[in-house]
Amino acid sequence: MKGFFENSKQALLVSLVMFVLCGLIYPFAVTGVAQAFFKHKANGSLIEVDGKAVGSEKLGQAFTGPEYFWGRVSAVNYNVYTKEDTVPDENGETAYSGVSSGTFNYAPSNPELQKRIDTDIEAFLKSNPKVKREEIPADLMTASGSGLDPHISVDAALIQMERVAKASGLSIEEVKDVVKANTESRVLGVMGEDKVNVLATNLDIFKKMKER
Repeated sequence: MKGFFENSKQALLVSLVMFVLCGLIYPFAVTGVAQAFFKHKANGSLIEVDGKAVGSEKLGQAFTGPEYFWGRVSAVNYNVYTKEDTVPDENGETAYSGVSSGTFNYAPSNPELQKRIDTDIEAFLKSNPKVKREEIPADLMTASGSGLDPHISVDAALIQMERVAKASGLSIEEVKDVVKANTESRVLGVMGEDKVNVLATNLDIFKKMKER
């Protein structure tokens, strides 16, 4: 019996020590370091306009206006829902499935994939009449794994410039400068591809339109 209590005491002591180390000291230490040296990233890489957070550098948003650059296809619609989306239909189902991430996960043989792509291509060509079907960059018609990708390829941005310039009232050169300013280079110059942050680019377009 004595050995049982001794072992129990030791186990309880170890548990308490680990709780303090792993449950209190470590989290507070990591949080402190993050806030001291990486405050912007630790707080969500938020982008502010006039002191108000309008989004994050790391999360995409849904843009449909012709004066803005469009991002990638999102299976979760970038978690943008209206009040009507929360109202059940006659089958008791709602368009709102909760804040989430993910993709369609359609197999290449799934007819729904072809239907979705054809619909998106048709809408893109209608809004960008000078673009040919075969010229559309793949990332504009394919969904990212998370459905929250904040970036598009440089080609995907350049092919939209004429529409954006015409709808925003900016010159092609002004739009091109905005794209260039918001292009992120490859990591260490070799890993990945150059990419454009859609939210940051559209915010710059918005600011330039306000200046007119």
